[in-house]
Amino acid sequence: MQTKRPTFVIVALILVALIAGGYYAYNLVRPVNTDLTASGTVEATEILIAPELSGKVVEVLVNEGDLVQAGDVLFRLDDTLPQAQRSLAAAGLETAKAAAQTSEAALASAQAQYDLALAAALTEQKANRSADWTLTQPAEFDQPTWYFNHAELAAASQAEVEIDQAALEIAQDKLTIVIEKAASGDFLAAEKELVSARTAFEVAQNVLNLTASTDQNLKDAAQQTYDDTVAELISAQKAYNDAITTTGAADVLTARADLRVAQERYDAAQDGLRILQTGELSLKVVAAQKNLDQAQAVASQAKVAVQQAEASLALVEAQISKLTVSAPADGVILTRAVEPGEVVMPGSGLLTMARLSDLTITVYIPEDRYGEISLGQTAEMTVDSFPGETFSATVLNISGKAEFTPRNVQTVAGRKTTVFGIKLSLADASGKLKPGMPADVFFK
Repeated sequence: MQTKRPTFVIVALILVALIAGGYYAYNLVRPVNTDLTASGTVEATEILIAPELSGKVVEVLVNEGDLVQAGDVLFRLDDTLPQAQRSLAAAGLETAKAAAQTSEAALASAQAQYDLALAAALTEQKANRSADWTLTQPAEFDQPTWYFNHAELAAASQAEVEIDQAALEIAQDKLTIVIEKAASGDFLAAEKELVSARTAFEVAQNVLNLTASTDQNLKDAAQQTYDDTVAELISAQKAYNDAITTTGAADVLTARADLRVAQERYDAAQDGLRILQTGELSLKVVAAQKNLDQAQAVASQAKVAVQQAEASLALVEAQISKLTVSAPADGVILTRAVEPGEVVMPGSGLLTMARLSDLTITVYIPEDRYGEISLGQTAEMTVDSFPGETFSATVLNISGKAEFTPRNVQTVAGRKTTVFGIKLSLADASGKLKPGMPADVFFK
């Protein structure tokens, strides 16, 4: 019995070794499952629907889960006040257009008046257009009379008028200063007395001449009046002659002479300018041009007023259009947080919708399989809702940073390792896929 125990132990050890070796060999030669699969949830781009304006909600046309197409009305805000503003803006536009039409008619009339005035002035100028060719000129002029054209002569004449006007104003100021001097008081009084006496004498002389062939009594009365005015004139002239020798009188005489020369020069310059104001430069044409310019300015302002009224109306209409909120794309309503009668503010999220044309899924793969995925790689996806049916997927984005697996995706053991997120776009021409569906992705 003692000789059999070692043999049994040896046999047992051999069997254990054979079993272990066979298991090892099996693991070496058995096929390894290399398919890469991952799970995730179908996602869609979410759009928060919010009004651009504040107001009271009067109608909500969708509920959670409703499918909508781009342009479908989702909800409306009260537009009572904006509609009234629109009516007011429309009336303002009509008023502006009427004013513009009136201004255009006035402009046309002003243009016609200008054309008539110009035509008449040019016709009047025609007879004397070449008259200056034969005119004589001062010996001091070297150039012929026709050397300067009509416009140049008129411009020079206008400048001379302005210069002479300034000189006249200076002469008037100088006389005023001289008169205000106390030394001229006696002379000024003598001047006043003399001009009154001369005026009375001229009147009496005219009356006397009228009574030359009438009743003697009238003649005598007129003669007496005439004699009295002669005496007054002699007295006033003597007083003037006595005062004219004073220093103040000399200053007044000089100032009056300067003023008279300045006045005459200004008048002569104006006479010369009026002679040259023919044709396009005639006063009637100039006045017509001013009226035309004013009419053009009024017409331009009227056009601007129309544009402003149109802009005001367009603004109100734009505000009204924003009170009706429509779906920006095809999709499904996920959440609804509004009811009719509520007053909402701009930017407040009232609805959330998912855009079904842009479905994606994000899955996570182990770090040691990261190299098997590339951008644009295709994959197949299945969902529990449609067993036996596959959907095409394409790798859209590969995370460039490793992370711990989200706790809701893999097992406890898997969560102890790091993974990479893979985002894929989904092709769903049939429209069967919906956000939130759990799905499995099989990478090829």
